[in-house]
Amino acid sequence: MRPFTQSPTDPDFVQNPYPFYEMARTAGPFFHWTDYNLTCTGNAAACSAIFRDRRFGRESPHPLPIPDHLRPFYAVEAHSMLELEAPRHTRLRNLVLRAFTSRRIEGLGPQIAQLSHQLIDAFPQGPFDLLTHFGQKLPVILIARLLGVPEEMAPDLLKWSNAMVGMYMAGRDRAREDRAVAATEAFVAFLRGYVEDRRAKPADDLITHLIAAEEDGQRMTTDELIATCILLLNAGHEATVHTIGNGVKLVLETGTQSAMTNPDPLVEEILRFDPALHMFTRWAYTEVEVMGHTFQRGDQVGLLLAMANRDAGVWDDPQRFDPTRSIKPHISFGAGVHFCVGAPLARLELRLALPILFDRRPDLALAEAPHYADVYHFHGLQKLMVV
Repeated sequence: MRPFTQSPTDPDFVQNPYPFYEMARTAGPFFHWTDYNLTCTGNAAACSAIFRDRRFGRESPHPLPIPDHLRPFYAVEAHSMLELEAPRHTRLRNLVLRAFTSRRIEGLGPQIAQLSHQLIDAFPQGPFDLLTHFGQKLPVILIARLLGVPEEMAPDLLKWSNAMVGMYMAGRDRAREDRAVAATEAFVAFLRGYVEDRRAKPADDLITHLIAAEEDGQRMTTDELIATCILLLNAGHEATVHTIGNGVKLVLETGTQSAMTNPDPLVEEILRFDPALHMFTRWAYTEVEVMGHTFQRGDQVGLLLAMANRDAGVWDDPQRFDPTRSIKPHISFGAGVHFCVGAPLARLELRLALPILFDRRPDLALAEAPHYADVYHFHGLQKLMVV
């Protein structure tokens, strides 16, 4: 297996990781990323197969000791369905889907449209950061409304989310870890009180429906409820913010505003071409061979989603952004049993909010060159200055 060296915090890589992906692709389905000491693949077929193969999973077969200062963070992760496998993952996911129904998601459409208009009405005069005034506010306010927490909590939710996802970023240090732990403790304390309040006084919100969800006589514990709410915020909000920013940037740079008249292929092309999440990992639970490479139990593999989404074996001219491209399945939301439960909501937000934005502001233009933030494994803009 060929080794490749590329720091994920290198400024050139942060701004454009795709040349490295294409260089690594020449090695075949798998390569060794020396900076992570990790076997990786950006082959679309290999990624899809591993996502769907139950011989791979999120839980490490040989868990490492947790440092004392990180115990509060991993105490929440221990109850997060994102990090679990069957049977706990199956039970939690089924309970979440009983509350987070397609009808409930579709019912948010009018709110998404109304909130989009309200945020656009409040745009300042002159150049401004679209992420601050639109990209961040839209998903975090919707998550607050969905959960049923006070809307004025949105800034706190945003702050906690940003700090917690720092644990997944390359080059994290003790200061970033301490911020993540502090945010975790604050978020847990808030939600614990709020869940208990909803147990006593049910309402028509997701927390209440999660409390009421039952399967085979089982319900979520309070710790599982808290972990699920945090997961919905962090996974749903963080990725949607980056996707809005990356998508608006692409449309403005390519002059493809007219594609807003048919938003479905546009949204799927944004998700394919420049997704918000670039790497997800899986552990092998037994000896298993994938496309000529044999994994042993305990081996870890990095699935490079953005690289797989530009696999020429699936898409014609994959390096070109084409919002009229015929829709094909991509893996920006994963695949298999861990397919993102928030994908329908993210797609709905993008399908509704982006056309409203460009209809209300047809003269929207970049005020300065966009700059990506150093947040790998995520991929999103530091700011998006427009006028």
